[in-house]
Amino acid sequence: MNTDSRSSSRRSFLTTGAVATAAATIASISTSSTAVAAEKLPPVVVPPSGKRILLSCKLSMITKEEAGKKLTLTERLKLAGSAGFDGVDFDEAGQFTLEHARTAVWESGVFVHNAINHDHWNKRLTSPDELTRAQGVANIEHCIRLSHAAGGSAVLIVIGRGDDEGTPAELDERARTEIKKLIPLAASLGQSILFENVWNKMHYDHNSPPEQTPDRFIQFVDSFNSPWVGMYYDIGNHWKYGQPRDWLKAFGRRAVKLDVKGFSRAQNKFVDITSEEDDLPWGEVQKGLEEIGFTGWTTAEVGGGGLERLTIVRKQMQKAFGLA
Repeated sequence: MNTDSRSSSRRSFLTTGAVATAAATIASISTSSTAVAAEKLPPVVVPPSGKRILLSCKLSMITKEEAGKKLTLTERLKLAGSAGFDGVDFDEAGQFTLEHARTAVWESGVFVHNAINHDHWNKRLTSPDELTRAQGVANIEHCIRLSHAAGGSAVLIVIGRGDDEGTPAELDERARTEIKKLIPLAASLGQSILFENVWNKMHYDHNSPPEQTPDRFIQFVDSFNSPWVGMYYDIGNHWKYGQPRDWLKAFGRRAVKLDVKGFSRAQNKFVDITSEEDDLPWGEVQKGLEEIGFTGWTTAEVGGGGLERLTIVRKQMQKAFGLA
């Protein structure tokens, strides 16, 4: 072998060795970094898999005190899990930071699927006052970020009141203008903005008899032409005004999540889900959900309490949806 060949071979060997050493070092660093990162990462909290209908309760339904002891947020979430709920709707979002909510989910192991700020009744998007509407937008922004931080997928909002100053068209336009400001943030974080049908005198006739349709709700949702806008359909709220099976069929894909409460048309009041007083046709609700292929979250919005009461509500929901 000549000198040039020996030099070439030696350079090749040294280069190969250097590359191998560097690769081993990188692999070692990578493995070490991954191990360290894994140790620092909190557990990933997910809801049960394989369920067509998931059951949750509002955070505000869970007692804040037991046996004279104030419960932490983590302890309250754990109560919902112990009662058999698949998750919780974080309807006290305005009272907590993103970090507090996220930590409580990690510590409790209970999934949070949604966020709400109850101040939407005061900071309305239909208000004639610009500063009030701006605060409403800021509140919803917080809810969007909190739901994302906690692992949820949406926020529920009440858009305003039909007795605010202005015509129905003017109120719709005020709310629409403010909501459009929120859609880019919601989309960037993968969060749906869902309107609840409530007794706010908007998109239905408050003083008219039953058998109304949800057409005006649908027109408002569709006016955004956005996949990030839909309905959080409250079944009990509008049993007073229309047939839930018909409303579900009309809403179709727009009904992203459901609120659940009992209502007595005979007594004109809210009652326990599936109680003797509850004349809501739950069998028709089940058919309506099947007809639109509904899958997803349903949330109780009734009187709450401790473990015993929450367990009763969960069982009532199972009965209502034919899951018991």
